Amino acid sequence: MKSLKSLSVIVIVTILISSCAKIFYSPDASMLAHSQKNIAILPSTVSIEAKKKIDFESMSEEQKTESLNFQKEIYSWMLKRKMQGKITQEIQEIETTNAKLKKAGYPENPLTTSELCEVLGVNGIIISNFKLSKPISDEIAIAGRLLSSALYLPNNEVHASFSISDCNNKKLIWNYDNKISGSIGNNRSNLVDRLIMQAISKMPYMNK
Repeated sequence: MKSLKSLSVIVIVTILISSCAKIFYSPDASMLAHSQKNIAILPSTVSIEAKKKIDFESMSEEQKTESLNFQKEIYSWMLKRKMQGKITQEIQEIETTNAKLKKAGYPENPLTTSELCEVLGVNGIIISNFKLSKPISDEIAIAGRLLSSALYLPNNEVHASFSISDCNNKKLIWNYDNKISGSIGNNRSNLVDRLIMQAISKMPYMNK
């Protein structure tokens, strides 16, 4: 056990990104995206696959926390792209977005895309869904890595989908679906961050 702990610090960090991301653009995605003046980012929908027994209340709280964390992460990366001149749309502050959603009773009170647009008062909305899982434990991943330097054992996986809807035309104009996994040394936060960066780079808002 001691040898495993001492050797684990030299395990090579590996990230495996799925090369089969599915991306949908409507024929008018670019035109409609660039005609939008302001957009809102909804809190992410998060599901966590737990390997250990966790009570429902604790799991629910963790999912709510991650929902807001991922929303902030998307907002932060989009602001960076706006500062670089790659995005021109105004991005509604998430505090404003969440206050309006809370007033409307969302998500306890389900709303259609059209209703969300009206509640938020924007031209476009970004919706994201994350599924977090841990295929194997850290201990098994370390052991497998030590047995073979070429062996890749992902111990964190993030599957996410992002979509953009145009409020004026009431239609989905873009969707991105991908899964990313990482071995020892890559925590969930790093994987989510990388996946968000990749998704944003494919959004029709991006100026070439």
